[in-house]
Amino acid sequence: MPAYFVTGTDVGVGKTHVICALLRKLVERGISCAGCKPVACGDRKELRAMREAAGQPALSLDKLNPLYLRTMADPRVGIDFEHQRVDIPALVASTQELASTYATLLVEGTGGWETPLAPGTTMADLAQALRYPVLLVTSNRQGAVNHALMTVRSIQARGLECCGIILNQQSDEWDTAAVTNCAMLEEYTGVPVLAELIHGDDELDASSVLV
Repeated sequence: MPAYFVTGTDVGVGKTHVICALLRKLVERGISCAGCKPVACGDRKELRAMREAAGQPALSLDKLNPLYLRTMADPRVGIDFEHQRVDIPALVASTQELASTYATLLVEGTGGWETPLAPGTTMADLAQALRYPVLLVTSNRQGAVNHALMTVRSIQARGLECCGIILNQQSDEWDTAAVTNCAMLEEYTGVPVLAELIHGDDELDASSVLV
């Protein structure tokens, strides 16, 4: 199980929650693992959650998150406000170093697939430079199929593999869309739905997702 790039159809769809659930299962199986986020905005609570889930509370946050922007907005905005710059080769190198250290590395993208990262650059450019298989997380609600289909097509247009979709149920209520999204996603995207995470559940079978 090598490294994976974990992206979402939008911000707030539960990428970190999914990553932490996978990391905990990997730890249970005795597999060395880590979660990282090359670019983080606003705070580092997601990095701390991933670090705890991987059983490595002392691991340096700077190692897991080499570019930290305090501005709570898209990275492109933080870059301007904080007079920073994005060095894609440096981000790739730091991520690859982590990947060489652990049996499995889960790399979280910031926001959605095409979140603005720097002038003329989005998170998709970083993912393309890394060339890891992509896991797509989407909220299990109305509109999920549309958003996932557009994202999968964009991933594939960059010559990358979208190896699976994870449906994250973020509400206790199940409507018709939530019940039918799984079948619709597989029909329209041609990508397997590897897992459906129920609201309030933090258990996810890593062996069925990371293949």
